[in-house]
Amino acid sequence: MKYNILVCDDEKDIVSAIEIYLKAEGYEVFPAYDGQEALDIMEKEDIHLVIMDLMMPNMDGITAILKIREHANIPIIILSAKAEVTDKIIGLNVGADDYITKPFNAIELIARVNSGIRRYTSLGSAGISDEIYRAGRITIDDKSKEVLVDGESVLLTPHEYKILLLFVKNPGRVFSSDEIYEQVWEEAAHDVKKVISVHISHIRDKVEINPRKPDLIKSIYGMGYKLEENH
Repeated sequence: MKYNILVCDDEKDIVSAIEIYLKAEGYEVFPAYDGQEALDIMEKEDIHLVIMDLMMPNMDGITAILKIREHANIPIIILSAKAEVTDKIIGLNVGADDYITKPFNAIELIARVNSGIRRYTSLGSAGISDEIYRAGRITIDDKSKEVLVDGESVLLTPHEYKILLLFVKNPGRVFSSDEIYEQVWEEAAHDVKKVISVHISHIRDKVEINPRKPDLIKSIYGMGYKLEENH
């Protein structure tokens, strides 16, 4: 299968360079130069992954990502000149899955795209099972990748899905931020507490009755997170 990648950046030279790298890997590339153009392309094409700049005219990347997340859970990689942690967290907060700063290394970019596509299409082949997992209000059909909370379907990003599945398959077990990152991102963890915290917050917004007082996904001070067995 040929995968379609949407690349959105107002710097045309950067879009062209990324297009060359991705096409060499066999991807189909759809270029866009502002957020609105990216949304227009997504309405017409079956896009499997988005690479999105943050600072753009007409519609910025943050606004575009928020709109994409209203109806799609495809992987989104932020590409931005801003390297500060706060900007990375903002990007993750609005629904991005990964973050690369300019100037970027082409090999790293390709590796992250390949990883994003692999997670999206398989959600971790090593963990795939035909079984249905249940924990309290949550039901996960790991074959169809459907998540139900109190019988209602919820839309999770690939990372959110894998984190929740990890908890549901291991109720009561405490996972540190590093353990969660290494199992879900499938790479070594380095200073990932804030990244995991943002994803946990997103999951709670979708599965908890009151995200501010979670009764399912509990924080264990100084240790990590666990899914409460009695719910």
